[in-house]
Amino acid sequence: MAADLPMSPQLEQIHGEIRDNFRALANGFQRLDKIKDSNRQSKQLEELTGKMRECKRLIKEFDRELKDEEGRNPPEVNKELNDEKQSMIKELNSYVALRKTYMSTLGNKKVELFDMGAGVSEPTADDNFQVASAMSNQELVNAGMKTMDETDQTIERTKKVVEQTIEVGTETAVQLKGQTDQMGRIVNELDTINFSIKKASQLVKEIGRQVATDKCIMLFLLLIVCGVIAIIVVKIVNPNNKNIRDIPGLAPPAPTRRLLYLRDAEYYN
Repeated sequence: MAADLPMSPQLEQIHGEIRDNFRALANGFQRLDKIKDSNRQSKQLEELTGKMRECKRLIKEFDRELKDEEGRNPPEVNKELNDEKQSMIKELNSYVALRKTYMSTLGNKKVELFDMGAGVSEPTADDNFQVASAMSNQELVNAGMKTMDETDQTIERTKKVVEQTIEVGTETAVQLKGQTDQMGRIVNELDTINFSIKKASQLVKEIGRQVATDKCIMLFLLLIVCGVIAIIVVKIVNPNNKNIRDIPGLAPPAPTRRLLYLRDAEYYN
């Protein structure tokens, strides 16, 4: 009947992949009956669990495509496609129940229910949860749809968290860029201040050298003036001192004049 259903190429491809996985599961469980080694049985169950997870993903994808095409299909076609989807969910849950049986046989004391999202709940050993084999088909379908809705809500919440993280990251990047530019300006200002300090230090050294030179010149001038004054004083006090040369521009002292009136007096006498 499924081959006669009017499906789009996308739905037909997904449906074919689901049926291929179901055939692989059927063959896998048949081979499992022939395996006696418990380790090989566990490994085979793990491979079959992977197939079930793939079926779950494909059924959810089938459901999304079905909802997208629901407005373009006649009501009777939508009903047939939904019936086919429910049939695939029931078949998947039968494999889940079969897996649980084999797990119990292998000695796993914890009741594990495969979390397929298509009709079973999370594995648990509590009595508050129903075992897949004890649930009716409608209960399995309802539980599967509920789990799929919860998964979709979780995905939406995750998307929101990712979007918020991206926004925070963008704001942080903008702030970091602003702080980087500000640090660049501060470094430039520090370089300018350092250059100004160096120039000021050089100027202070030059001024210091000039002041020291001026002081030395003034000291030499003072010594020269003091020497000249000393020579003048000595020359005035002791004009006959031949050890001291005459100072240019300074007239020698006038010779002592002797009075002649004594000689004239002697002449008349």
